Amino acid sequence: MIINHPLLGPRDSAEFIYLGDASLIDRPDPEAENRDQAFYEYAYLRDNPAGEHRELWFHEGGDRSWLVVTRNTVTHEITEVEMARDVARTRGRST
Repeated sequence: MIINHPLLGPRDSAEFIYLGDASLIDRPDPEAENRDQAFYEYAYLRDNPAGEHRELWFHEGGDRSWLVVTRNTVTHEITEVEMARDVARTRGRST
Protein backbone atom coordinates (compact mmCIF):
# COMPACT_ATOMS: atom_id res chain seq x y z
CA MET A 1 0.00 0.00 0.00
CA ILE A 2 1.33 3.43 -0.94
CA ILE A 3 0.67 6.48 1.25
CA ASN A 4 1.02 9.79 -0.56
CA HIS A 5 2.73 11.85 2.16
CA PRO A 6 1.74 15.55 1.85
CA LEU A 7 5.37 16.72 2.17
CA LEU A 8 7.45 13.81 0.88
CA GLY A 9 5.28 12.28 -1.83
CA PRO A 10 4.44 8.59 -2.31
CA ARG A 11 5.86 6.26 0.36
CA ASP A 12 5.46 2.55 1.03
CA SER A 13 3.26 1.84 4.05
CA ALA A 14 6.15 -0.19 5.54
CA GLU A 15 7.70 3.18 6.54
CA PHE A 16 4.67 3.90 8.76
CA ILE A 17 3.06 2.59 11.92
CA TYR A 18 -0.73 2.43 12.14
CA LEU A 19 -1.87 3.97 15.43
CA GLY A 20 -5.65 3.74 15.33
CA ASP A 21 -8.70 5.90 14.91
CA ALA A 22 -8.01 9.55 14.08
CA SER A 23 -10.58 10.61 16.67
CA LEU A 24 -7.75 10.15 19.21
CA ILE A 25 -6.71 13.69 18.27
CA ASP A 26 -9.75 14.92 20.23
CA ARG A 27 -8.79 14.23 23.84
CA PRO A 28 -11.50 14.70 26.47
CA ASP A 29 -11.49 17.79 28.65
CA PRO A 30 -9.97 16.83 32.04
CA GLU A 31 -12.03 19.58 33.70
CA ALA A 32 -15.42 18.37 32.42
CA GLU A 33 -17.97 16.95 34.84
CA ASN A 34 -18.18 13.65 32.95
CA ARG A 35 -14.39 13.32 32.59
CA ASP A 36 -14.23 9.76 34.00
CA GLN A 37 -16.73 8.43 31.47
CA ALA A 38 -15.21 10.52 28.67
CA PHE A 39 -11.69 9.19 29.33
CA TYR A 40 -12.99 5.62 29.59
CA GLU A 41 -14.65 5.95 26.18
CA TYR A 42 -11.56 7.68 24.74
CA ALA A 43 -9.17 4.99 25.96
CA TYR A 44 -11.19 1.81 25.48
CA LEU A 45 -14.05 2.19 22.99
CA ARG A 46 -13.27 2.17 19.27
CA ASP A 47 -15.32 1.91 16.10
CA ASN A 48 -14.29 -0.82 13.68
CA PRO A 49 -16.04 0.22 10.47
CA ALA A 50 -16.11 -1.60 7.17
CA GLY A 51 -15.58 1.16 4.62
CA GLU A 52 -14.16 4.67 4.82
CA HIS A 53 -12.29 5.39 8.04
CA ARG A 54 -9.94 8.18 9.23
CA GLU A 55 -6.79 6.76 10.83
CA LEU A 56 -3.61 8.00 12.50
CA TRP A 57 -0.34 6.88 10.94
CA PHE A 58 3.18 7.70 12.20
CA HIS A 59 6.04 8.02 9.67
CA GLU A 60 8.61 6.18 11.74
CA GLY A 61 10.87 5.30 8.82
CA GLY A 62 11.03 8.87 7.56
CA ASP A 63 10.42 12.35 8.90
CA ARG A 64 8.58 11.09 12.06
CA SER A 65 5.44 13.02 11.18
CA TRP A 66 1.89 12.11 12.14
CA LEU A 67 -0.68 11.76 9.36
CA VAL A 68 -4.44 11.41 9.19
CA VAL A 69 -5.16 8.92 6.42
CA THR A 70 -8.68 8.41 5.09
CA ARG A 71 -8.77 4.81 3.91
CA ASN A 72 -11.40 2.29 2.88
CA THR A 73 -10.86 -0.64 5.27
CA VAL A 74 -12.39 -3.07 2.77
CA THR A 75 -10.46 -2.12 -0.38
CA HIS A 76 -7.50 -0.30 1.27
CA GLU A 77 -8.00 2.58 -1.16
CA ILE A 78 -6.61 5.80 0.30
CA THR A 79 -8.69 8.86 -0.59
CA GLU A 80 -7.00 11.56 1.51
CA VAL A 81 -3.80 12.12 3.48
CA GLU A 82 -3.40 15.13 5.78
CA MET A 83 -0.82 16.27 8.29
CA ALA A 84 -2.25 15.50 11.74
CA ARG A 85 -1.09 18.88 13.04
CA ASP A 86 -3.22 20.61 10.40
CA VAL A 87 -6.25 18.50 11.30
CA ALA A 88 -5.76 19.30 15.00
CA ARG A 89 -5.40 23.02 14.29
CA THR A 90 -8.62 23.14 12.29
CA ARG A 91 -10.33 21.65 15.34
CA GLY A 92 -8.97 24.40 17.58
CA ARG A 93 -6.07 22.44 19.04
CA SER A 94 -2.31 22.59 18.47
CA THR A 95 0.19 19.73 18.41
